Amino acid sequence: MSEIEQNPALSGQRNDPSFENVWQELKWRGLVHVSTEETELEKVLSGESITYYCGFDPTAPSLHLGNLVQLLNMRRLQLAGHKPLGLVGGSTGLIGDPRQTAERVLNTKETVAEWVGKLESQVSRFLSFEGENAARMVNNLDWTANLSAIDFLREVGKYFRVGTMIKKETVAARLNSDEGISYTEFSYQVLQGYDYLKLHQLYGCTLQTGGSDQWGNLTSGTDLIRKAEGKSAYAYGTPLITNSDGTKFGKSEGNAIWLDAEMCSPYTFYQFWLNTADADAISRLKVFTFLSRAEIEALEKEVAERPFARKAQKELAYLVTSLVHGVDATEKVIAASAALFGQGELGDMDEATLRAATQELKSTTVTGEDLDIISVLMASGLSESKSAARRTISEGGAYVNNVKYSDHEAVVSREDLLHGRYLLVRRGKKNLAVVEVS
Repeated sequence: MSEIEQNPALSGQRNDPSFENVWQELKWRGLVHVSTEETELEKVLSGESITYYCGFDPTAPSLHLGNLVQLLNMRRLQLAGHKPLGLVGGSTGLIGDPRQTAERVLNTKETVAEWVGKLESQVSRFLSFEGENAARMVNNLDWTANLSAIDFLREVGKYFRVGTMIKKETVAARLNSDEGISYTEFSYQVLQGYDYLKLHQLYGCTLQTGGSDQWGNLTSGTDLIRKAEGKSAYAYGTPLITNSDGTKFGKSEGNAIWLDAEMCSPYTFYQFWLNTADADAISRLKVFTFLSRAEIEALEKEVAERPFARKAQKELAYLVTSLVHGVDATEKVIAASAALFGQGELGDMDEATLRAATQELKSTTVTGEDLDIISVLMASGLSESKSAARRTISEGGAYVNNVKYSDHEAVVSREDLLHGRYLLVRRGKKNLAVVEVS
């Protein structure tokens, strides 16, 4: 059984029956910001199976939440009966698409090749490679590695007009900045357009999807196919997602939310979604889950009537974490969250999950063998003095690893350490800290 078949969060359904076609569902979910020939594209997507693609450049060793929008978008189209091509840019990753602000740092060929492998693995988890509309992974280095600069200019460059290229939004912004833009990054749109042309020639690909910030690159491909082949091809861009309060989506404490578990733990990932604001919860459910319109509208009603229950956020966190990290990892995260506050077994938590779950708590390191409870409370910072520690114990509010301590003379031994190193110290119901014993 393939990985996607083992993950019920990704299984979805071919179409939500409440929609006339997949295009209408995409629009309801807020996944269409701009497109070529919308009426014709809707008709195409409602007809026989077509081949489409979305590209991902290896500019980091992992994809992030912005990429997740595109991955789930690809899965929706596949569930509607269309054939996906997942492209990881072994050649475009050596260049990097232009950013609004400054030139990218060019990574080594060895680094890019390593990251290509990692991204291919991530993309593959969201698509099915079996059946009539099986997915295929492609790498644009396959058709550019042996292409000479002369051939590229003669066969591809002749179709591009500089006047049109400099009007592309990102290019125009960079040209008007102090930073300017190098010929390397300026040429990126030609390379992406060439990708679409090659996929059209090799696999009959007629649709490209991506973020609306990539619109200039997407249309470079549709224009090239029209000029070089005399045929129609389509593209549509998803909107950039922002939070209702104006802050940037996809970051927590200023750090990107990555899909790689080593770069962003499943616990941190789950908590990010759990902390979604009420005003954003429903739109996130539309974009990042395969819940039906009826299910989402029921949760929308729940948010309006019982916002304190945070049912939409809990469903969102569970489903998206299951999509990315699997159901088992998600269940462990939920159990870990409960265990922190005495509603589960801390000893059942693996060390990586424990460290992730406690990384934002007060923490300190102490040395020694067995420690008395007074010293532990003081070391944790939850009691500022011996008298305060004694008072906490007397009031029944002292816990170490969820065990209540009532004796002022009690000792916490090394045998009590979690994973031989950690003590989770709690004062009352909600005040937590970590003491690491070296």
